[in-house]
Amino acid sequence: MPETEPTVVILTALPSEYDAVRAHVPDAEERVHDEGTYVEWGRLPDTPWHVAIAELGPGALNAAVLTERIVNWLRPDVLLFVGVAGSLKKKDIRIGDVVVGTKVYGIHGGKQTPDGFQVRPEAWHSSHRLEQAARFALRGQVHFKPIAVGDIVLADAKSEIAEHLRKHYNDAAAIEMEGSGVVHAAQLSSQLDALVIRGISDYADAGKSRADASGSQPKAADAAAAAAVAILRKHRPTRAARGGTPAPAASDDSQEGPLRPSTYGGDHLDFRGSTFSGPFTAKSVDGRRDDDR
Repeated sequence: MPETEPTVVILTALPSEYDAVRAHVPDAEERVHDEGTYVEWGRLPDTPWHVAIAELGPGALNAAVLTERIVNWLRPDVLLFVGVAGSLKKKDIRIGDVVVGTKVYGIHGGKQTPDGFQVRPEAWHSSHRLEQAARFALRGQVHFKPIAVGDIVLADAKSEIAEHLRKHYNDAAAIEMEGSGVVHAAQLSSQLDALVIRGISDYADAGKSRADASGSQPKAADAAAAAAVAILRKHRPTRAARGGTPAPAASDDSQEGPLRPSTYGGDHLDFRGSTFSGPFTAKSVDGRRDDDR
C-alpha cells in the first residue's frame, strides 16, 4: 500500500471490540497478508488518517506475534490497542469508564524462592505524543492510569493473583490480557507510537459473569473506540508514513535541523543552524566527486 498515507493500526482482541472500532470507519475494504492475517482498511472521516483494523484474538503472546506481522506489513505511524478490561479500583473507576494506559505492566515476571515470590516486573510506557493528544482530547472524560496485563481472566477479587496485584502493582487501574504483547512489539519497532485504551466492562470480581451478561462488554468497547477516535482527531501525523517521506511542515527553512533528510533529496546533510568540525566526504554528483572538506 502507498507509503505516503498516514496510517494508524487499531488492534482488538474480541469481536465486540472490533465492531466498536469498525463502526467509525465507513467503507472499509478487506486486505489480507500473505500469511493469512486479515485487516479492514479505510479512511477515518474528517482526519488525515487511514485506519487498518484487526481482530487478534485473546492473549499477549498471540498479540505480540500478530502485532509485529501487521506493523511490518503496513508500516503505520500509530498503533492503538482498543478494547475492554476489568477495573482494579472499583470505588473510583466504574463500568463504562475508559482507562488510557500511561504504562503497561507485565505482571507474571518474578522468582519463586523459599522466602516467597520475588517480583521482577516489566513495564512499557505509552507514547508521549499520543498521551498528550489524549489528555487534551479527553480532558476530564477518562482515567490516565497504568494497566496490568496477564494471561488470566480475573473473576475473584479475593484470589491470590488479585492480592498479588494489590501488593506489587498497586497503581494499576485495570487488568486485561493483550496490551503487554502489543506495546512490546511496538517498542521493538522503531519510530512507532503506541497506546492502550480500555473500556471498563467489569470489576474483576465474582460479579464478572453478571456484568458480561448485562451487555457491559459492547458498551465498554464502544466507549474505548470513541476515545480512540477522539485521540486521532487531535493527534496529527508527524510524517507521511513510518520510514517514508516526511510530512509537510511549516515553510520556514530554519525548521530543518542538522542531519535531517531535506527536501533537496538524495543524501543531503543540512548543517544550517549548527556547527560542524572535522573531515567529511561529499557525495558524487553527476559522476563528479566533490573535494573532501
